[in-house]
Amino acid sequence: MGIYDAVVNRILELCKERKITPNALSYISGVSQSTIKSILNGESQNPGIVTLKKLCDGFEISIIQFFNTDEFKNLEQEIK
Repeated sequence: MGIYDAVVNRILELCKERKITPNALSYISGVSQSTIKSILNGESQNPGIVTLKKLCDGFEISIIQFFNTDEFKNLEQEIK
């Protein structure tokens, strides 16, 4: 599993925890539905830090809280 999959999994996990849909996330974060859809469907492999920050604001968490999971901590370093 790569970082992209971990990001998608984390967004879905946070939506589930908060009992909101990706469309509701769009509304509360100010990120367009099409952008969220492209992230979740693998069309946008690099959502960018600004987009992630907006999503985190919608979830009412910090960027640090977003990435502070075992899934991210256990990722292999991708620099070779």
